[in-house]
Amino acid sequence: MANPTQPNVGFTPERESPNPEKSPIPPPPSFVAASPGFLPPKLHLQQDQASSRSLKTPSVLSPANGVTTGSPVPHLSTPPGPPVFTSPVRPAAVPFRTSPASPQPVAFSSGSLPMSSSPPQYSNGSFELQHQVSDNIEDHVPVGESSFVLFSAHKVLKQKKQGNVPSLGFGALVSPGREVSMGPHVIQRDPHRCQSCGAYANIYCNILLGSGQWQCVICRKLNASEGEYIAHSKEDLRRFPELSSPMFDYVQTGNKRPGFVPVSDSRMSAPIVLVIDECLDEPHLHHLQSSLHAFVDSLPTTTRLGIILYGRTVSVYDLSEEAMASADVLPGDKSPSQESLKALIYGTGIYLSPMHASLAVAHSIFSSLRAYKLNIPEASRDRCLGTAVEVALAIIQGPSADLSRGVVKRSGGNSRIIVCAGGPNTYGPGSVPHSFNHPNYPYMEKTAIKWMENLGREAHRHNTIIDILCAGTCPVRVPILHPLAKASGGVLVLHDDFGEAFGVNLQRASARSAGSHGLLELRTSDDILITQVVGPGEESHVDTHESFKNDTALYIQMLSVEETQSFSLSMETEGDIKSDYAFFQFAIQYSNVYQADVSRVITVRLPTVDSISAYLESVQDEVAAVLIAKRTLLRAKNHSDAIDMRATIDERIKDIALKFGSQLPKSKLHSFPKELSLLPELLFHLRRGPLLGSIIGHEDERSVLRNLFLNASFDLSLRMVAPRCLMHREGGTFEELPAYDLAMQSDAAVVLDHGTDVFIWLGAELAADEGRSAAALAACRTLAEELTEYRFPAPRILAFKEGSSQARYFVSRLIPAHKDPPYEQEARFPQLRSLTSEQRTKLKASFVHFDDPSFCEWMRSLKVVPPQPS
Repeated sequence: MANPTQPNVGFTPERESPNPEKSPIPPPPSFVAASPGFLPPKLHLQQDQASSRSLKTPSVLSPANGVTTGSPVPHLSTPPGPPVFTSPVRPAAVPFRTSPASPQPVAFSSGSLPMSSSPPQYSNGSFELQHQVSDNIEDHVPVGESSFVLFSAHKVLKQKKQGNVPSLGFGALVSPGREVSMGPHVIQRDPHRCQSCGAYANIYCNILLGSGQWQCVICRKLNASEGEYIAHSKEDLRRFPELSSPMFDYVQTGNKRPGFVPVSDSRMSAPIVLVIDECLDEPHLHHLQSSLHAFVDSLPTTTRLGIILYGRTVSVYDLSEEAMASADVLPGDKSPSQESLKALIYGTGIYLSPMHASLAVAHSIFSSLRAYKLNIPEASRDRCLGTAVEVALAIIQGPSADLSRGVVKRSGGNSRIIVCAGGPNTYGPGSVPHSFNHPNYPYMEKTAIKWMENLGREAHRHNTIIDILCAGTCPVRVPILHPLAKASGGVLVLHDDFGEAFGVNLQRASARSAGSHGLLELRTSDDILITQVVGPGEESHVDTHESFKNDTALYIQMLSVEETQSFSLSMETEGDIKSDYAFFQFAIQYSNVYQADVSRVITVRLPTVDSISAYLESVQDEVAAVLIAKRTLLRAKNHSDAIDMRATIDERIKDIALKFGSQLPKSKLHSFPKELSLLPELLFHLRRGPLLGSIIGHEDERSVLRNLFLNASFDLSLRMVAPRCLMHREGGTFEELPAYDLAMQSDAAVVLDHGTDVFIWLGAELAADEGRSAAALAACRTLAEELTEYRFPAPRILAFKEGSSQARYFVSRLIPAHKDPPYEQEARFPQLRSLTSEQRTKLKASFVHFDDPSFCEWMRSLKVVPPQPS
């Protein structure tokens, strides 16, 4: 890992570009310590390559980022509680209609590998073997609903010069932990692997029926199957899951391991330790108490919980004391000594206890918390956060209570430390001075960052994830806290207060499924190279050459295995492709919460084509936009970089039009390729939205949003790039509209989902009718909750009326189309045609004119004709 303080994979290896043609897209920077990155073995990068591809087919009310826990996270029910967005009328379902009709992208899913607009055609390889299993053994591949791999296109260009155009690029989004608890076909035996390159036998391999030999799709070498694949016909081979589905899990359960000891549910439940800031003022403390009460009520009875408070000292609460809140106190000015930890852990107190035994104690502890009494500004209060996390790690590792007959019983999955912080770490190890004016501040900050990162790595070595949930108005010094969360595989999230959104995130942080010891293997055929990886992991140097002498796979050590993550891969070709198909294999090895070792294997086959138009038809605009956005955001480390990156978006649009579009007759204008009609609008949203635009003012907020985006799943990433706009209709239905300011109609209510924020806007005319506005607001809140039910981090949900000061949050995220001529407005926002002339006049009069260009004006300023909406 080139940058230890940023454990995001993001490498841009240096080499001579295979495409000598000069590109207007600036090349990626050579390695800098501030950007997440590492260099993989034998990786080559061409200038700036982002990808485009297949979107997941979003059902209209599907959860927005792929988390599929067993049951919905309950709403905050407290004693007492912050206000919760619940509606007086909650319809069983919120029906939708979509206007205008937009093409629904296709997702690679469990058993479904679409390759073009036509139904997928599978063949068992493309090689001439004497007794190969022919044609369509995959005709019976089941169609699943969850996507693990999303490609930027369903086809691959054969010509190297055409395929390696950096402005469009080619790549994929991989979600290794998606639906961890609902795996595909399960195989409980050792896999058949290629003895040359290490690839797994799969549905696309050619097989000699007589001998059972199979040909690897990655390196084309023949391998023995120890007679297992000998069969009379191809139908006989369908009994092998790996030969009948493109995705399957090899699972080795613990009872096949020597020394395995079955453990009870309470031991299988990985512990959660709350590390709580005790330097809070009364209003913040009240909201925090409500959120904590609701949190412990939501936990399963077998979950083991620990509670630690920190200020100048660290208080570790004894959960065996039922009559009063009792804690052991350690000094916070230095790391705890081994003697003090030993005295604590081997003492009489119980610091981790299952909820069925300690729920009442936890409630009494939270009720006993008191507000900060000294007259000291929030930012100047002593907080020993680093020491508190060290103590929490020691508590989780615990005494020898789990030793039985000489065998250690470990809890399943990852343990979690959840830090509830209201200010910066200003006392003890990993701290910084209260004031930025301290003469030695830069050096102390650098030292603190390194110390925090080392503590995060130590937590990761002990299978413990640290999530840091910050709230309030006091800056928490994000650059110091981020390395702690990221190095452990956790997240840092900022909140306005300790109320609803904080409480929901507290629950979702503890509930999200996580595997451990994750390792991602990436293999490609036909000289296709992975040139950059962005995601929550680090390069892993795995020496497999004793087993597989020609293994060229890229190995990535995953910091955790969760549904909410993804890795974005950028790819290019070393030379022209001669085969009819390109193959990609992704293998994810991890231990699940039941301590079973899982190897999930996904194999994808894409047809190769010479035709540029056929390739462009297969490009998935939304995945392409997300991959481009991740490549761009990787380089936007601060506000100044973000401004520069807006210019690269402009250059990218011009280059795509130049390379793939056509020049208008007798004009210097180029038309943008019609096959990519959605892409420029998505990039326009990226350019002016919170990721690259000027909507977010504070650098801490921008940093947190950027890091969240670089690791986020496809669904959440897409919403963070381009908001989704839904207008309420009579009867509780919603109409999906383009995210244009033309949706701001005074008699309507509009929901705008922008990933980390959901806005509900009520028009002035509607708001004046109390009955109608109450019903519309209730329906909109219900919809907002349903759209974000499983999203992590949970977004804040804000509701406001037209003309209010808060409405600026909503207006700034919509494309300003009110200045466009009427024919362009109708072409891109067809709903306008349903308005009467009086309504359109009123709508036009409601806009305040400002200098921001509309989408069409922006495209024309680049000398590019915008594509017609599809």
